[in-house]
Amino acid sequence: MPPQLNGRPATESDLIPLGLVNYGHFTSMRVDDGHVRGLSLHLDRLVDNCAEVFNSPLDREQTLALIRDAATDDGRGPTGSFTIRVTVYDPDLEMGHPGLDAHPQVLVTTRPAGGVMPPLTVALAEYQREVPSVKHIGLMGTIYYRRKAQRAGFGDVLFAGADGLISEGATWNIGFVNGAGEVVWPKADVLDGVTMRLLQENSDHTVAPVSRTELGDMAAAFATNTSVGVRPISRIGTIEFDDQHPTLTALSAVYAAIPGERLL
Repeated sequence: MPPQLNGRPATESDLIPLGLVNYGHFTSMRVDDGHVRGLSLHLDRLVDNCAEVFNSPLDREQTLALIRDAATDDGRGPTGSFTIRVTVYDPDLEMGHPGLDAHPQVLVTTRPAGGVMPPLTVALAEYQREVPSVKHIGLMGTIYYRRKAQRAGFGDVLFAGADGLISEGATWNIGFVNGAGEVVWPKADVLDGVTMRLLQENSDHTVAPVSRTELGDMAAAFATNTSVGVRPISRIGTIEFDDQHPTLTALSAVYAAIPGERLL
């Protein structure tokens, strides 16, 4: 489906600012049989991020209607799986005058959903995303370090701050399983991922600082995002993890049992 801007096909001039100014925010959600896990949380994110990025309100119900219309126009029925990305930006915002009043617009795109993914291997990089609380479209640093990791033979990259504390992956949250089989989410400045929040709301866990020097003490590690749910991590740098740990199996079952909210 061509990108839909405010319910109509986006033109080339509509999309150019995404590349030249690159200022905005987004969320991505996986649709399974017409339902989305955490749909309300995705909408909350769009509204909250719009207020922070543009100092402007975003009409929640209108945005939901645009998402539904785009999915319907794409011929998506109530069965099957696909991914929707909702990007909020102002095509008229100029790089030299970003302080002007903004008029955020809603761009909706769809793509096929990914299948089952093998355990992930990740490199470790010292990096902090800009404005980590916002799911923004400024991805230069993220893609730069992901590229370096993949060129070195890893599947993706995990970030740690200058203080040595683990934060998040390139486009995913990370969790650990300690020696006692308990789930530990790193305490750091990270994007509050929807999948992470759903798991935290539905399973026992601890949130605590995790230093890169403590990685070897962890029994297992996993990545979470809307596309993959819970994905085991088999290696971080040179440290191997149990990608068949029973706690990971239990977490995957918890996530699979969370009911989706109806979209279509």
